[in-house]
Amino acid sequence: MNEENRISSDNSLSLSKLVAMIIGSTIGSGIFTTTADMASGGAHTGAVLVGWAICGVGMTGLTMCFFGLNKLRPDLTNGVYSYAREGFGEFVGFNSAWGYWVSALLCNVSYTTLLFGALGYFFPIFGEGNNLISIICASAVIWAINLLVLRGIKEAAALNVIATISKMVPLLVFVIAVIFVGAFDWDTFTSNFWGDGTMPVIDQVKATTAATVWSFIGIEGAVVLSARAKKSSDVGKASMTGFLGIFIIYVLVAVMSLGVMTPEEMSTLKNPQMAGILEAAVGPWGATLINIGVILSLAGALLGWTIIAADCPYSAAKQGVFMKAFARANKNDSPSFSLYMTNGIIQLFLIVIFFNDSTYQAFYGLSTLMIMVPYLFSGLYYAKVAFKKEGLEQSSASQVAWARFFGILGSVYGFWMLYSSGLYMLLVTTVLYAPGIIVYALGKRENGKKVFEKKYEVFIAIALVALAILSLVLIARGTINPF
Repeated sequence: MNEENRISSDNSLSLSKLVAMIIGSTIGSGIFTTTADMASGGAHTGAVLVGWAICGVGMTGLTMCFFGLNKLRPDLTNGVYSYAREGFGEFVGFNSAWGYWVSALLCNVSYTTLLFGALGYFFPIFGEGNNLISIICASAVIWAINLLVLRGIKEAAALNVIATISKMVPLLVFVIAVIFVGAFDWDTFTSNFWGDGTMPVIDQVKATTAATVWSFIGIEGAVVLSARAKKSSDVGKASMTGFLGIFIIYVLVAVMSLGVMTPEEMSTLKNPQMAGILEAAVGPWGATLINIGVILSLAGALLGWTIIAADCPYSAAKQGVFMKAFARANKNDSPSFSLYMTNGIIQLFLIVIFFNDSTYQAFYGLSTLMIMVPYLFSGLYYAKVAFKKEGLEQSSASQVAWARFFGILGSVYGFWMLYSSGLYMLLVTTVLYAPGIIVYALGKRENGKKVFEKKYEVFIAIALVALAILSLVLIARGTINPF
């Protein structure tokens, strides 16, 4: 196994810390808002359950792709970037890394908005989390986390373990409380199960996709940080353990919520909607508990995603794709330049929130769209490896068949995510992908390499720029409203 990119043992992450990183970064805000967000999109109980079923099957496929790739190619220590580059060339790999990085940035922007929205329950001065005082305080938080991570990835990850344990308590209380007080009502659960017919079921199911994908962003966290794992074998174990635990929690919360309030009632709730659901079940203390849980959850998720966001361009820069500046690390082995750039861009987006009165949902929608492409290429690469039997030469026929099955499943789910998100919103992502071409070109020139080594890479770059211009025109005309 190639260990040249693996971090020194003094600053490496154990299996428990990798699992905590996955749970900590994945369970951020989605679980507190997902079911009601689906309801706001027009999804009724039946569609919500179908959406979760599709997500469960699809995410199982993707997780198995990450698990399988980690076993077959442990030398690829930079996760989603490495997979896309190895399978489809450097420019595609760069775009996968760029998309993942921008997704992580937007993820943290979304988290800060909901964080201060939750604090607004206790301190009305913060309102919905997007007023001036919220933006000022959110800015202070992201730069405080920046300083914390600069002290070392290992120390920050240890704090993330504590935050992960803290956020699980309100979730368990939610499920137990709803059952114990008898708040779950079968008639409520089955009421208007498929809607009133005004919105086709397939459209209702498509409306659940962004919320379900958002709920699982972070599941690949151990793969992204695989270079920092003590043992490469821990990466796959952490991915599967984290996924199964999180999925069980999500389904329990969704079912319990739909038995307390109808989708129509949930669609009127303020963020975080789980607070209103538990308040309806047990009284005011329920809303207090959930808002405290959201605050603890988001504190941990912000920390986890800051680590992941900074590590992505840092790792790509070490491979010679991002500019060399992104590969700078301080004496604590923290990616210093990447951290400052990451949080600097987050700061700019926070300013956008204030002037556009943008909400939590707007930024998590964009974050979800940006990460769909890296997910798709990870699935496609595993399918490619499985069908070529690379690393599977000594495997049994059944093992090869399962590898191919999961590769196809992960890829199909990747295409489903893109299809269900809608053409207009996909166009918006090109506005965020196109600027990356400049960073890619500078990085290649710094290393004395030709910018585009394949003809299809030139075609991709031209298409991205053209679609980005089209998207900006449609945004200016009001045809698309990304915020």
